[in-house]
Amino acid sequence: MSELEYRINQDAFHGPLDLLLHLVKKEEVDILEISILRITDQFKEFMEIITFLDLSLAGEFLVMATKLMEIKSQLLLPRQVQHTNKEDDPRNEIVRQLVEYKKFKDAVEILEEQAETAGQKIPRLISDQFHEERVSSEKPIQEVELWDLVSAFGRIMKETLAIQAQDIVVDQTPMEVYLEEITGKLIREKSIPFRDLFCPPFHKMRLIGLFLAILELIKKQSIFAQQDESFGEIHLKWKQSVTVF
Repeated sequence: MSELEYRINQDAFHGPLDLLLHLVKKEEVDILEISILRITDQFKEFMEIITFLDLSLAGEFLVMATKLMEIKSQLLLPRQVQHTNKEDDPRNEIVRQLVEYKKFKDAVEILEEQAETAGQKIPRLISDQFHEERVSSEKPIQEVELWDLVSAFGRIMKETLAIQAQDIVVDQTPMEVYLEEITGKLIREKSIPFRDLFCPPFHKMRLIGLFLAILELIKKQSIFAQQDESFGEIHLKWKQSVTVF
């Protein structure tokens, strides 16, 4: 799959700080109260998945994972060895970076909302308005983020033994084939559980190809992900007319 690197380096992957912020949100705690011990273990699980998706992308995540493990080892030192001064807390640098990143991300989201509001003032065709009303009525109860999809994909990889040693399978399947396969299923079924889009043969490159095709369709806003409850099953739904690849 010659376009693997291009496909995985999408704007959606904002880097290790974005993943850390996602993990903090999942913990439902304030950034200043993050548990480095739990988050480090969770981060390493995501690292394993990212490594299978793209080794070049995994580099910056590996740097962060190393920092987290260093902090974790310091926090596990006997109490008499640990620093008691809050200014010497080994978590301080990571927390500072997260706070700054969250400010930046919140600012971007505000600008995007303002742009969307401004766009709504432009006259639309009745068909466009109907389409928007239909989509808004299907708004998911829980927002499905990129990292939720990555986590779900990681579970599928483990369940299908794709992350264990296998015979090398060279996959020359063009990305368009995976796009058409997923598009065809969603047009017919309208809504499909995320895991049901991954069908045999379960070799690593095919699973990765299907996952990257899903991300591409979400990026193009051809499909959207919906999750009815926290940690519930993710469903993918068709959102627009047939796209010709």
